[in-house]
Amino acid sequence: MSQTFTLRSKGLGGNFTKKNMMDNFGCQGQNISPDLYWEKIPEGTKSFAVTIHDPDAPTQSGFWHWSVFNIPSDVTELKENAGDPSAGLLPEGAFMGRSDEGRKAYAGPCPPEGDFTHLYLITVYALNTEKVGFDSDTPMAQSIFQIVTGHEIARASLVAYYRR
Repeated sequence: MSQTFTLRSKGLGGNFTKKNMMDNFGCQGQNISPDLYWEKIPEGTKSFAVTIHDPDAPTQSGFWHWSVFNIPSDVTELKENAGDPSAGLLPEGAFMGRSDEGRKAYAGPCPPEGDFTHLYLITVYALNTEKVGFDSDTPMAQSIFQIVTGHEIARASLVAYYRR
């Protein structure tokens, strides 16, 4: 029987809460990133990357809420609030890319007031390299392109929703 690379969250429960919501753009959440953990790691994995993307945002490319790269292969979780750079919860060697909010940090959900319920795709990528070939200032479109066309072994995703 084959194993399936799996991403989970103990605290998310399928929906973001005000705790996870952004503290900018008119939102008044606590901006705490969710806990994430993954299991059944694919053979050959040398590192991981994690992203949170809102494809329903009112832009041509959605909205990138969080990205973490160079997570070592022996790390299988990101603790709650790891997206706060001052918390010091990222694994050694890992770095965050710039969210579409502009910070190198987690940017929680904040769909427009009265808009429909937005889908948030949370993904962990198993990669065939210990270090990605870009840095925290690389645009997300370029970062994702490099990962999926050159380094992706497998991915696992979960979906969460939020409506303001």
